[in-house]
Amino acid sequence: MKVILKKEVKKLGKVGDLIEASDGYARNYLLPQGLAVEATKANMAEVDQKKNAEKKREKAELDKAKSKAELLNSKTFKVLIKAGENGKIFGSVTSKEIAEAIEKQAGVEVDKRKINLTDNIKNIGIYTIKVKLHNEVVTDIKVEVNGK
Repeated sequence: MKVILKKEVKKLGKVGDLIEASDGYARNYLLPQGLAVEATKANMAEVDQKKNAEKKREKAELDKAKSKAELLNSKTFKVLIKAGENGKIFGSVTSKEIAEAIEKQAGVEVDKRKINLTDNIKNIGIYTIKVKLHNEVVTDIKVEVNGK
């Protein structure tokens, strides 16, 4: 019996997959548990429609991330932080402070967890930092750290 999975089932498939299951397994387990529906033309059309909508949504997210990346690449973000003699910062610049600077100066909201600080920023200067905006879009931004 051909069924379309409504939920992910281990060792069988993920949501929207069309699978061939034995009649007993499908009738006695998959259908009653709400894990699958019978593969009728109407159900197949509905699954295709959902997959197309998901592809459009993912493409829109990717395009949005690419436009954000272009905007972020074109700017240098300034972070003011308390510093002492010789350009030494008290503490370090955090990803939260960088995210706040990006939001204030570019109007783009970036999750602080998506900012990849490889080393701690403990001195005044200009740094290049990677920001992951999407699974496929990683951009470099310039951050200028100035002392107060």
